[in-house]
Amino acid sequence: MNVSAIYPGTFDPITNGHIDLVTRASRIFDRVVVAVAENRNKSPLFSLSERVDLAKKTLSDIANVEVIGFDTLLVDCAITHGTRVILRGLRAVSDFEFEFQLAGMNRSLAPDLETLFLTPGEKYAFLSSSVIREIARLGGDVSPFVPDRVRETLTEKYSSLS
Repeated sequence: MNVSAIYPGTFDPITNGHIDLVTRASRIFDRVVVAVAENRNKSPLFSLSERVDLAKKTLSDIANVEVIGFDTLLVDCAITHGTRVILRGLRAVSDFEFEFQLAGMNRSLAPDLETLFLTPGEKYAFLSSSVIREIARLGGDVSPFVPDRVRETLTEKYSSLS
């Protein structure tokens, strides 16, 4: 059976925690679609095209991973791209309630889609894109938390905003 999964997120920016989850998912599923959300409710530092580009470059060495951008309902995106499983990362118990509600809503909208929760590797459990952005904005070293390409892009972005 050929099973594809979709891993949605804002990825502003993509972190080593995201990459860990994608890498592990790529060993479970035949195909993993990393779906970068437009997410107009947030005010992302990077544009959708910048976030898609960073994710593509960062994940290019994983053969069965595809990166797309989307601005529709997740369930519609999942169906359009032929995925049957929605992957969600849970860093802490505090993430669970929100993610549980999303999973229930997605099941109501598309009963044939399943949601699978994955926890990050222990060394990535504390990572979040918002914390990474704050460290970078204040001139801190984010190199342990993101790939070099992302670190360089963050530095350039904050330099251009000053």
